[in-house]
Amino acid sequence: MLEIGMKAPEFTLPDKDGNAVSLSDFTEKKVVVYFYSKDNTSGCTKQACAFADAYGTYKDQGVEIIGISKDTAASHKKFADKHELPFILLADPEHTALEAYGVWQEKTQCGKTTMGTVRTTFLIDEQGMIEKIWSKVKPDKNAAEILEYLAQ
Repeated sequence: MLEIGMKAPEFTLPDKDGNAVSLSDFTEKKVVVYFYSKDNTSGCTKQACAFADAYGTYKDQGVEIIGISKDTAASHKKFADKHELPFILLADPEHTALEAYGVWQEKTQCGKTTMGTVRTTFLIDEQGMIEKIWSKVKPDKNAAEILEYLAQ
């Protein structure tokens, strides 16, 4: 289980254009890494659009945003184009980062248990350490919660 103060697990995953992106590409920057279930679903779209709406404020503070799901790069491209998402979306169909961050878990819906992504957001500091974790976040509130934390 990851905790505040721990080194964030490194990852290298393809973005929506197929380019490899690693967490280590962002040393000397704070990075918001948010894990979500699926492109173009109601909650995930709300969360992504809230980050898109606040993206200018994040950039002004030198904070990068990275969304990760099990979707493919092609799915991310359609999702990003459809909703004009200006930040990085990474494809993790093998669940490499999802498992490293402990967000690939058993979930129960309508009495059925399956494996899936638990919506979780990590703030990684300039040294690659976990500064803050938001668990089971509300999709439409997450981007604002993080900005509120950063303003403290």
